[in-house]
Amino acid sequence: MTSEGDLGGAAMALLDRDEVEGVLSGAFYTPASAPRSRARSRAAGAASEPGAAPPPDRPQHYKVICISMYTEDLERLDGMVGALKARGITKANRSALIRHALSQVDLDKIPKGI
Repeated sequence: MTSEGDLGGAAMALLDRDEVEGVLSGAFYTPASAPRSRARSRAAGAASEPGAAPPPDRPQHYKVICISMYTEDLERLDGMVGALKARGITKANRSALIRHALSQVDLDKIPKGI
């Protein structure tokens, strides 16, 4: 297992500890007996043992998604995150920067060929 000290400075600058721990706790640190998919979760819920504790609720205020981006755009995004962290904004990360950019978009200025 790699410790924080073993990771390169650039990698640590891009990783938000709270965000990483949140993802890992929901995917990798669940008990081995816990169902891994939603379909299995529903099936397990229907056939659960009497008296078994219900599964914990998932957060409803956000969703984890997957999007495609060009590598040049990711490099630019990561450079911006790095610049923000260098300015002392330690909680800066890709998601926060994208959310901020979305709040600044004027749909009337978006070109038709987007």
